[in-house]
Amino acid sequence: MSTEANVADESWFTDPALARIFALLNQDGEEVRVVGGAVRNALMGLPVTDTDLASTWAPEQVVKRAEAAGIRAVPTGIEHGTVTLVIDGRGFEITTLRHDAETDGRRAKVTFGKDWQVDAERRDFTINALYADQAGTIIDLVGGLEDIETRTVRFIGDADARIAEDYLRVLRYFRFFAHYGTGRPDAAALKACARARDRLGKLSAERVWKELKTLLKARDPGRALLWMRQSGVLSAVLPESEKWGIDSIGPLIAAETALDWEPDPMLRLMAMVPPDVARMGELSSRLKMSRAETDRLVKWAEAPAIAPTLAITALDRLLYRHGVQPLGDRIRLSLVSARSRTEIDASALTDTAGHSRHLARALSWEQPVFPVAGADLIALGVEPGPDMGKHLSALEQRWVESNFTLDKTALLEAKN
Repeated sequence: MSTEANVADESWFTDPALARIFALLNQDGEEVRVVGGAVRNALMGLPVTDTDLASTWAPEQVVKRAEAAGIRAVPTGIEHGTVTLVIDGRGFEITTLRHDAETDGRRAKVTFGKDWQVDAERRDFTINALYADQAGTIIDLVGGLEDIETRTVRFIGDADARIAEDYLRVLRYFRFFAHYGTGRPDAAALKACARARDRLGKLSAERVWKELKTLLKARDPGRALLWMRQSGVLSAVLPESEKWGIDSIGPLIAAETALDWEPDPMLRLMAMVPPDVARMGELSSRLKMSRAETDRLVKWAEAPAIAPTLAITALDRLLYRHGVQPLGDRIRLSLVSARSRTEIDASALTDTAGHSRHLARALSWEQPVFPVAGADLIALGVEPGPDMGKHLSALEQRWVESNFTLDKTALLEAKN
């Protein structure tokens, strides 16, 4: 890649809102540059979604100048030098040049400055430390352009030192490798990550899960997960995968591509861990997953495995009892497994067809509504209370066993 790389013609760079920020902060001997993901993605031919900037202005001065220009300034992280300018309903983060004065591997005390080299060297990876000035010219102070060209994810300077500043960078390394890397990981980075794996317990669960989930959203996280396992990092943050493994990830990615499934980080996680209710409850609690994520993971573990020969009427009854999402997750993973065996096991073709039929049914299934309510039983003289619940439950069971064919009249007559 040319050392004279330029992004001036990129549509995101010609945004009038960005031009307004350049005009506002490139004054009085101070400067602002685009930095990080926007530059990286533009040079890699990937979509640019967020535009972050670095500046020699102190954060309080950024706020003062923005407000004087009628721009809303939000002090989103002002103690770390970050101010968000809101223009046309969109936010642009402006962060003052800085270096980490103190760090304990989780938090850092920063000192603001005006040295672009120092600011670049305190960042994590070379591909994240490229700047674009007002003319769109790329400024590379750490060798990031060459790594962009080869798609190498490499720590800036000493890998151990960068990781010691924030141990989350171990997981960030594999996340960035999953999204942007090719070939083998950088040897120095891999060794440093392996050495730091025992320190990951110092991190907050929320940060760990956020990184894991973002990694699992990559188009193909398989190679990153392989190297995480090889380095011991995967077992450190996801011990449930240790004896279960990641062998299903490759077949799952292949199925996603062939069957046009959207990449689903939760389904990918399920492919790596055992369907054990207690362990999934512990996993979701340890990583402090959201209620929806916990519910999905535990209900998947609770749902029964579906034999490919199961009758559709029996599947309907299971869908009613367990729900479309848990059964759908089970069926998808069974389908993935069957597809992966087709080259060595002729019977797997039959299994694949069965699971495909079940998945189609699950995706089109609409839950029937139980036609009897408590008021119906009251009309028949049943007193509200525990007995009514038992009667309703028995009638519902009879209705389900009829494959949802009995109507209210038939059910109430059966009650009598």
